[in-house]
Amino acid sequence: MDEEVENKVILHGSFASPYSKRIELALRLKSIPYQFVQEDLQNKSQTLLRYNPVHKKIPVLVHNGKPISESLFIIEYIDETWRHGPHLLPQDPYRRSKVRFWANYIQLHLYDVVIKVVKSEGEEQEKALTEVKEKLSVIEKEGLKEIFSDTDGEPTVTNETMSLVDIVMCTLLSPYKAHEEVLGLKIIDPEIVPGVYGWINAINETSGVKDLSPPYEQILEILRAFRQMSLSPVLETYQS
Repeated sequence: MDEEVENKVILHGSFASPYSKRIELALRLKSIPYQFVQEDLQNKSQTLLRYNPVHKKIPVLVHNGKPISESLFIIEYIDETWRHGPHLLPQDPYRRSKVRFWANYIQLHLYDVVIKVVKSEGEEQEKALTEVKEKLSVIEKEGLKEIFSDTDGEPTVTNETMSLVDIVMCTLLSPYKAHEEVLGLKIIDPEIVPGVYGWINAINETSGVKDLSPPYEQILEILRAFRQMSLSPVLETYQS
């Protein structure tokens, strides 16, 4: 295999997708050069369908001409393949299991309800927001002490220490201020979940996140457009 092809890294994703942002952030933290291919989620390319014929979703990472799909699995692949730079999963097996557990918890129990808050209104939105706050309280009371066991539950995040669970939380609630402005709702209350509030703001202060984040006004535009489209499940269906 040609050396250039062998070392080439291509990411098929979408600019507005939090799932794609996960992979971009992981690649940047590891200082891995990559080519980004913007996919039209309404008209998926034949290349994407060939690389992910089962789920037909973004993101897909192509390395050595071989595709890897599902964002959480891609991040683990990146961490195991490129050993240089920060470890995205702890080397200690017990701590690694805890990072995986809470990343999975956020994915399974928080992602969908946050999206529901953005795409709904009235009673449905109130119910979803209540559920979001309940899940954040679980993370506040049980998650932080396990995620940040080496700092006694005090959230400390840098480019060098950012892990899988930080990346997952970042791509969900990093733009929480924009969510609150667009929706006119309080999602993260520093008086109720001060640890989670501090965690997300610590993530947002890292240069890796700052460099990847679009301008605030652009985030507002994306969220407003997302909401105005009544958030049909189409976009969700093509991401993982």
